[in-house]
Amino acid sequence: MLPTIIYAQTKLPAIFGNNMILQQSSEPKIWGTDAPGKKVTVRTSWNNKEYSTIADANGKFAVNLVTTAAGGPYNITVSGSKKIELRNILLGEVWLCAGQSNMEMTLKGYPNQPIEGALQAVLSSANDQIRMFTVPRHPNLIAQDTIKQTQWLSASVENTNKFSATAYFFGRLINQVLNVPVGLVHVSYGGSNAEAWMSATGLKAFSDIKLPVEGEKIPAPNRAATMLYNGMLHPVIGYGIKGAIWYQGESNYERPDQYETLFPAMVAQWRKDWGIGDFPFHFAQLAPYNYAQLAPYNSGGKYNSAYLRDAQRKSLDKIPNSGMISLIDVGEEACIHPMKKREAGERFALLALGKTYGKTGFTYESPMVDKITLEGNVANVKFRNVPSGMTSYGQPITEFEIAGEDGNFWAASATLTRAGISVYSPNVKNPKFVRYAFKDFVVGNVFNIEGLPLPSFMVEIK
Repeated sequence: MLPTIIYAQTKLPAIFGNNMILQQSSEPKIWGTDAPGKKVTVRTSWNNKEYSTIADANGKFAVNLVTTAAGGPYNITVSGSKKIELRNILLGEVWLCAGQSNMEMTLKGYPNQPIEGALQAVLSSANDQIRMFTVPRHPNLIAQDTIKQTQWLSASVENTNKFSATAYFFGRLINQVLNVPVGLVHVSYGGSNAEAWMSATGLKAFSDIKLPVEGEKIPAPNRAATMLYNGMLHPVIGYGIKGAIWYQGESNYERPDQYETLFPAMVAQWRKDWGIGDFPFHFAQLAPYNYAQLAPYNSGGKYNSAYLRDAQRKSLDKIPNSGMISLIDVGEEACIHPMKKREAGERFALLALGKTYGKTGFTYESPMVDKITLEGNVANVKFRNVPSGMTSYGQPITEFEIAGEDGNFWAASATLTRAGISVYSPNVKNPKFVRYAFKDFVVGNVFNIEGLPLPSFMVEIK
């Protein structure tokens, strides 16, 4: 017989606290625990409405609020076995910011690994309209309902320095353009792979991924399937968000073929769990890096991280309502954590402003291959998202390769044209494949006129 759980008082998960931002003009959920059968009432000051429910047999309760347009500050009163007052609440735009170390990297950087422009960004960061919530590291075998107590913090010199640089730069530009409060829920863990952020149910189709079991030694919990989903993501699933930005893939780079299905499956599971439809999901194509310098020092073949970058590019067609930023121009050969996090965050913001918020008058996506036609043995590549054309800023384009049916790639000359880029190699008489920046470490130098880089790709000519 299972023991009866008695809750002596009303409790809310740590994500609900003073200074939080709730998604505007939506129906965000608030949940918690109380004594089984206890009536719980939630009152919101922005519309003076009251919502009531009854805690179930397990003591759990949940209600959906109705929020108005951006504004505040407001209060929420939760009344059950005790009264909880949540103060200084804003309504605005809320984004989940997740991934591994490049999302986790704070504005103060890592030892010997700086963030470019961080000091200036931190010193000018004071802004009560940007509020940040970081979920602490907490891998777990069992799905958790809450995390250890942490707080929503306003952007300030003291607080911003310790927050995700990519997420901050993203939120800063969203706030500047939309002029509404922005809430950033940061959930990341360095070195984590995608399966660590998925549930056992979500991984059923992946029989080659081992699930950890109680009692076994888990030397790297950030790489163990389900562990971060259970301990870090599950406690915030259901919190009202507008969308998500995702910067991860380094720890899956050696399994690019699997990532082509694993990553879209992860996104589909998160969307199902949140229960708010296909919310926007924007992700970063990894910055180039020399992965051969990491143990076990694999190189060549599919260990070329360009294959993982291409798996990410292909995910755009598999994940509805998604967008991808390219970081092909900011990688560092000897450091897996590029210092140019402003570029990452602001490119995420451009995607959100254009694709999610419908802002116009600017180009917000990187060039993408549209179609390739042959003219003799010259492959003419046309691109989308280049309304004003493309540029290499006067530098030679050196990273295109071309192959025939045999799949042997040769360095190719590439010439900018009014219609796109023409690619040619005298060694390939009947071109079948074109690829660009398809090396473990490379610096791409092709952009649309607005300065967004062409992602690395490998495309078959059909």
